[in-house]
Amino acid sequence: MKKTLDDYLNGEVLLIDKPLNWTSFQAVNKLRWEIRQAFNIKKIKVGHAGTLDPLATGLLVICTGKMTKQIDTFQGQIKEYTGTIVLGGTTPSFDLETEINETFPKDHITSELIHGTTKQFIGHIEQYPPVFSAIKKDGKRLYEFARAGVSVDIKPRTIHIAEFEITNISDHNLEFRVVCSKGTYIRSLANDFGKALNSGAHLSELRRTKIGDFNVDDALSPEQFIEQLKG
Repeated sequence: MKKTLDDYLNGEVLLIDKPLNWTSFQAVNKLRWEIRQAFNIKKIKVGHAGTLDPLATGLLVICTGKMTKQIDTFQGQIKEYTGTIVLGGTTPSFDLETEINETFPKDHITSELIHGTTKQFIGHIEQYPPVFSAIKKDGKRLYEFARAGVSVDIKPRTIHIAEFEITNISDHNLEFRVVCSKGTYIRSLANDFGKALNSGAHLSELRRTKIGDFNVDDALSPEQFIEQLKG
């Protein structure tokens, strides 16, 4: 059933499947603009419950109107991700935003070692966020320092990983599934996993599949949402 302006003002929770190379900010801006155009209004509150990197796809929970007050609640919920870790090389950003800067031996890595090493990352662990991240330090984003070549002291965070499994091994590409707490950087997990294997690793693909009870299987692409909005 087509939503009314009152529906959006009183508060909707929109499940959006974020496309590759879109920022979360772009997705929110696009939906806000489309809602304003559809109902010929000047403004409406729209926000998302948890950023996804541009190189990640998957579930964005976007709230409108009065439901924006629930964003903090949704952000705090358990999240599930799937993706691919590539062994043998690291990048400064821990993913494909930057190029490989160092290579490592990987011939010693066996399937048994890979599966066994995942156990080191279950439970409460200390994790250093990537230098290429939006975390603020001294009023600036960490990625601003990183892109300027300025090194900064980053403090570790305590996060919780409930599940971490390798679902497929193809050469040195590891497909995985992770269930984790708010504040977990999967890029950092990939980097740390490489170190634990006495090699290097980076994230080549990432998809968020769940936030709490919300599932990406129920999400719409931005195009599908716009089509539904216009009826």
